[in-house]
Amino acid sequence: MTPDDKKAQIKLLGEKLFALSSSQIGWVESIISQFSVTHFYNVVDSDIFDECMLESFGDALLIHHCMSKEPFSKDKFEYVLERVANFCGKRAEISPKGNLGHDITINEINFSLKTQADRQIKLDEIHISKFMELGHGVWGDNPSQLENLREQFFRHMKSYDRILSLRTLSKTPHNWKYELVEIPKTLLFEASDGELEMKIDSPQFPKPGYCYVRDENGVDKFHLYFDGGGERKLQVKHIQKKYCRVHATWEFPSNDLLYAPSKQR
Repeated sequence: MTPDDKKAQIKLLGEKLFALSSSQIGWVESIISQFSVTHFYNVVDSDIFDECMLESFGDALLIHHCMSKEPFSKDKFEYVLERVANFCGKRAEISPKGNLGHDITINEINFSLKTQADRQIKLDEIHISKFMELGHGVWGDNPSQLENLREQFFRHMKSYDRILSLRTLSKTPHNWKYELVEIPKTLLFEASDGELEMKIDSPQFPKPGYCYVRDENGVDKFHLYFDGGGERKLQVKHIQKKYCRVHATWEFPSNDLLYAPSKQR
């Protein structure tokens, strides 16, 4: 945008402000105030996020926290990622609701999107609380049945190319920090050589189980957890972030709604 284009756009916005109510002007003031906070956006190592997407996504986070004290949810992550990718010259499209495979396509690459915002989040470990549902096949108390559940996991990963997780690292009253991490499929496919263990003594039914994936020294790289609870879901626990790729980070102070919608003056 040239300086003249920017001036023309600001003039047009100024004219539109005259048509707003006092309440609407209050909301605009709060958003403008949020944009003025000192913030730190950083592309770490990315072939997806350029400066345009970095700034646009960060500004969407700022707007969100102008009106919410809760972390960015998965549906917002999907919507904003699609919008900023298209705004910045890429071709992006969210998958139809209910699609069991990828969540979004960007430049013909299918992505599965995850979010993590638990209170006990660890800087160096990633946890995906619901990687997928495990509603197919026989699952009871036979340890060999874990092999079928693991195969479901492998089949699920064939429906997308890459996995991104938006993690809320800090949500203190005065600071928010997000990071976007890619979890390599090659890492997760190492579960093919993992150690399976069914928790026979568990009161749950079907019995929960684990697949432990370790390095050559026996140190954990990640665990698959086959949760036999009501949802019958797969969790991926203790993913060591050193095996993953950090694409970008966003950090800014919390700025609770400075200008609540005001009454008509």
